[in-house]
Amino acid sequence: MKIRSDWKKEEIREIYDSPLLELIYRGASTHRAFHPANQVQICNLISVKTGGCSENCKYCPQSAHYKTDVQASSMMKEEEILELAQKGLDGGATRICLATAWRSPRDGAQFDFLLRVIGKIRDLGAEVCCTFGMLTERQAIRLKEAGLYAYNHNLDTSREFYSSIITTRTYEDRIRTLDAVQKAGLLVCSGGIIGMGESIDDRVGMLQTLANRSPHPTSVPLNFLMPVKGTPLGEQKPLPVWDMVRMIATARIVMPQAMIRLTAGRLGRLAEEQALCFLAGANSIFSGEKLLTRPNPDFQADELLFDLLGIIPMEAK
Repeated sequence: MKIRSDWKKEEIREIYDSPLLELIYRGASTHRAFHPANQVQICNLISVKTGGCSENCKYCPQSAHYKTDVQASSMMKEEEILELAQKGLDGGATRICLATAWRSPRDGAQFDFLLRVIGKIRDLGAEVCCTFGMLTERQAIRLKEAGLYAYNHNLDTSREFYSSIITTRTYEDRIRTLDAVQKAGLLVCSGGIIGMGESIDDRVGMLQTLANRSPHPTSVPLNFLMPVKGTPLGEQKPLPVWDMVRMIATARIVMPQAMIRLTAGRLGRLAEEQALCFLAGANSIFSGEKLLTRPNPDFQADELLFDLLGIIPMEAK
């Protein structure tokens, strides 16, 4: 099967719109051609600096522009971060992701602190991924030198819909960070959110942008919007699981080698719904009691789910 980076939007839309069972079958077949069947990577996300972000992302309770239940806090201490990372590893995670509610990191003491922490988590035996906002090329290189494995910077949605969700930065700002990350030799992690009021063409447009990068992102997190009271998207209605199944299968077909991560919005979804997502091509989840500031299935719940479905937790690379 040829790996392509020249997808036309019409081609991806045709895949997305294909009969659901046919789409699931094609996604599953593509998945098995490139990945071991029934293996799923468990990731754990730690919000090391929460709230007070200057960006105005309409979905985010950490934005300083909105009044939500999230209170801004200072940077976690090293001992606390390492304790949470070890807890994640003990729960079966092989990838530890660190997040800060920043527009971009500033060079200085806090960035230097995070570089040290990255090295210590790597020494625990984990893949380390970070999401600190927009990066310069030099910052990306320093993260690589510190032992970072991958960097997350989501596109969120299509280029056309982006300004309806965020106005404090541009789509090109996002792309520049992905380029800096890739140039530094870090693995690129980038995906988006569905359920923000976007059209199907917007979903397809986001996938096209990712699938036409060369190489493809090695990691593509796909999120259900989790509406939070106080944000402009706080009253959005939840989507049926079929929308995510279509996104996962389509992403799997156009980016067959990527890790497709079923990310936010799993809590409250039936085991049957999550099983369809795995069948369609998802091979990673985030486990642990919180996903940044929102509730998330804990390690024990996911262990029971894996036992039910016969899924084997993936080992660290």
